[in-house]
Amino acid sequence: MKISKQQFLPFLLILPSIVYFVIFFAFPFSQGLWLAFTNRRGELTLANFKELLSSPKFYDAAVNSLLLTIIVVPIQLGLGLIIALLVNTRLFGASKFLYICAIPIAISEIAAGIIWYSIFTSKGYLNSILYWLNLIDEPIIFLSYKTPQNLFMALIATEVWRATAIVMVILVAGLQMIHKDFLDAAEVFGASKLQKLRYVILPMLKPSIQTALIIRTVLAFQMFSPVLVLTGRRIPVLASEAYHIQFALRNFNMASAYGIFIMVLSTIFVVLYLRLLRTKWVMV
Repeated sequence: MKISKQQFLPFLLILPSIVYFVIFFAFPFSQGLWLAFTNRRGELTLANFKELLSSPKFYDAAVNSLLLTIIVVPIQLGLGLIIALLVNTRLFGASKFLYICAIPIAISEIAAGIIWYSIFTSKGYLNSILYWLNLIDEPIIFLSYKTPQNLFMALIATEVWRATAIVMVILVAGLQMIHKDFLDAAEVFGASKLQKLRYVILPMLKPSIQTALIIRTVLAFQMFSPVLVLTGRRIPVLASEAYHIQFALRNFNMASAYGIFIMVLSTIFVVLYLRLLRTKWVMV
């Protein structure tokens, strides 16, 4: 049976995607999976996970990663929704406001960490402003092992500033897909702005909210560069511990076990979002 060019064309079009998937996802994932369940001699074992669970740093890293995710992601969702609603009003200057809010997307994680390090350091911008306003007599030490709560707040501020724009862009796209007729119909029936938001906008925005939560949660568990710049190892997270074990201790098997744990944790949250924010499609 001879295959025509038209029948072969769809496979040719998706070939780059398949090649990209195999090279940058399937092969690294299989390699990491193999390393996580083998020792340095290549023998199958669960010793890496036993060592991981017995490490005191692991529990600190897991708790810190969970806390950062639980705190940061809802803040980003709330701020992203507020900014998206403001942009969607199409008032004068809304497009410029969108561009300004989207600037952090173009900034790398390491650059964002350096920017906020220059803000929170003892001779940084924040202390300079507070001193200029006569609110302090001596610098406040934000980035010190003696004040872990300040370190944690600095991480939250950095991550909220850096990644809220991602949530905002997704929600703006979702808002623009809501047809104006639905809002007009709600207005005809006497719905207030809050009622339109609650009963029309948010239900129809649920797929976009689900997508934003999944992307941000997965990336939050992978947060590394801002932690490295602002805290070093004073506040360990899962990604920073995996980096330390791989490049400082040269234990690739243990680092792969950390990677598998991060993947499992992210998958649990993704499944949770898919179940809680399930959208029922109705054919009309």
